[in-house]
Amino acid sequence: MLLPEPLKFIYFDPFDPMTSYATSTVRADMGELRRLRSLLPPELQSWVTVEAATDVTPPLITCEELGKDQVEVQIDLAKWESLALDQRNLMFWHQVGRIQNDTIPRDGWEMAALAIGLGGAIGELWVQDGLLLVLALGLCGFSGWRLYRRNNPQKTLSEEIEADERAIAIATRFGYTLPNAYKSLGSALKTLIEQTPKKRKRDQFIKRLDALKKSASKAKERARGGDRPDARPAY
Repeated sequence: MLLPEPLKFIYFDPFDPMTSYATSTVRADMGELRRLRSLLPPELQSWVTVEAATDVTPPLITCEELGKDQVEVQIDLAKWESLALDQRNLMFWHQVGRIQNDTIPRDGWEMAALAIGLGGAIGELWVQDGLLLVLALGLCGFSGWRLYRRNNPQKTLSEEIEADERAIAIATRFGYTLPNAYKSLGSALKTLIEQTPKKRKRDQFIKRLDALKKSASKAKERARGGDRPDARPAY
């Protein structure tokens, strides 16, 4: 008769260096998430949450609509640590700007409609029903057009640039001067350009940085115009 093996207890030594390191890392991550939640504008604090990303290879930072009145900002904390504090703030406010502009990527009905249309078209080819075939092809065309509009690179870039402008405005609400806000966001984009291996994504960051530089130049010209004694308001 085989006797059951005795129970083995795993003892964690609180003074062990590895245990202490893991505990301090978790505390640091939780502290960073709490800090970012405090950077939400008051009007968003009741329905926007900030959490650590759980995907295998998540993007640095993104936001997702969980429900009708609930949005979650997700952060890859391992990559997040490579950014300076001011860079983190502006990248976070960029996502806040996307939420305010209502340009969060959504899983729409278009993919399902496209699949239904394709399936219907193949089925109607088999039974040779002309009217239903035309309807199925029309559904495919409409849903494909909607997908193209939603994923248009130029439209996506425009939304990203508008969110950058929002991020600058939010930063000034939290005490940043306008030059420092532009500088922090610009340095964050430069860091992402250096760290991004994919050419398409890197080109998008470069275009955002170029647009940010133009916006900063315009803001500097407006500030200089306001400093002149003979400057008059434009009507």
